[in-house]
Amino acid sequence: MTSLLRIALLAVAFTAGPAFAQYPNKPIRLIVPFPAGGSADAAARIVAQPLSQALGQAIVVENKAGADGAIAGDAVAKAAPDGYTLFFATNTAMNAAPVLHKATPYDPVADFTPVGRIGTFGFFVFVFDGLPVKTLAELIAYSRANPGKLNYGTGNSTSILATGSLAQTAKLDMIHVPYKGDAPLLADLITGRVHLSIASGSALPQAKEGKLRVLATLLPNRSPQLPDVPTLPEAGTAALPITPWAGLFGPARLPRDVVERLARELSKVLAQRDVRDQLDRLAFEAQSSSPEELGSFMREQLGVWRMAVKEAGIPTD
Repeated sequence: MTSLLRIALLAVAFTAGPAFAQYPNKPIRLIVPFPAGGSADAAARIVAQPLSQALGQAIVVENKAGADGAIAGDAVAKAAPDGYTLFFATNTAMNAAPVLHKATPYDPVADFTPVGRIGTFGFFVFVFDGLPVKTLAELIAYSRANPGKLNYGTGNSTSILATGSLAQTAKLDMIHVPYKGDAPLLADLITGRVHLSIASGSALPQAKEGKLRVLATLLPNRSPQLPDVPTLPEAGTAALPITPWAGLFGPARLPRDVVERLARELSKVLAQRDVRDQLDRLAFEAQSSSPEELGSFMREQLGVWRMAVKEAGIPTD
């Protein structure tokens, strides 16, 4: 009887074990490296809601802004590799911070597990509506005629690199005003405290209402949201070599079965028409990938960023 009882208990343990260990069985934190209200935060929340339904657990979006995404990245890198802390990572934290800052507290390759790409942000050249310019060429001419009088705001690494490249190429003298994200920048841009910004699609509603003027898009093609706005080459300026992207990561050594489950469900979410429509309104193009493809893309973009920062003459520390 004792032997039979042991066998029965072992059988129960083996069959019950996977059920108890099934992922996920508690809420998941999704850390976003920007303040609430910007494009990254909005895109993360659009994706989090259906992903939560697919996984059967709540996904709590947590904003950790600052230090070019390094605060958020450090929190994820140090988290337990159990799938309950995930990173809505962008090129700011994974490409720009390690290139611009020698003291970034993580290695973007060694300290994270890629899950899947989420998409590409649309960026635009916005100017205060009171500025007497209607095209990018007019902005460049006006800035040259008023050296040191224009200021520009930046809320992320793409904005810093894009404006730095434009200023160097066109030989413009402008004052840089850094922000922690596009949301706080937008308020000052509308009121004219900031004259211009190369920012994400989070400012599109204000542009459509006539509160801001849009001179060009950094997208490779014209945005369906603003079909009359030219691309940088159409406006007479070279396109940027970098891609403003977003992807889902976990800490290093995330179990393979957890990665596969997350990647599978994320891909399904990004294929949903309503999700794509919501992201389109942010000028954010949904793009899924395998974990391996995301890892390869992120490493490739690191090299692109190193070259672009050097060519733009942006100082590093």
